Amino acid sequence: MNPSDAPTSHDPAFEAAYQAAQKSLGEGGIPIGAALARGGVVIASGHNERVQNGDPIAHGEMSALRAAGRQKSYRDTTLYTTLAPCAMCTGTIIQFKIPRVVVGEARTFDGEFELLRSRGVEVVVLDDQRCVDMMRTFQEENPELWAEDIAE
Repeated sequence: MNPSDAPTSHDPAFEAAYQAAQKSLGEGGIPIGAALARGGVVIASGHNERVQNGDPIAHGEMSALRAAGRQKSYRDTTLYTTLAPCAMCTGTIIQFKIPRVVVGEARTFDGEFELLRSRGVEVVVLDDQRCVDMMRTFQEENPELWAEDIAE
């Protein structure tokens, strides 16, 4: 990849994921957002809706994919997410052969990068300070809710 083509936290698709996380936080939910893009164009975004909908598998990545609806193929898409994907979301990324995942941060949750990479998925970590701060604050203020989200 040409360095000038590298994703940044200023990419519209990443910004859509970040805004989705902010929306969830504003709704009293877990602040994780995601966006699915093709050719740099956002197809759909979504956010963690576990609290809002009482749905244990409504993680941000799942919400974005649900909002995107059926796609003939995901092999030309990139999934942007504010936090490293958990095992469940990683499995979905692998299942649908999404080739690239751009992650806001992995300091507050390390996710399943090894599994993604072992299956040929390109993982780019932006280490976006806004995402780190948002998750640290949420985890400190809502430890039980966070533990529930990651099945701890």
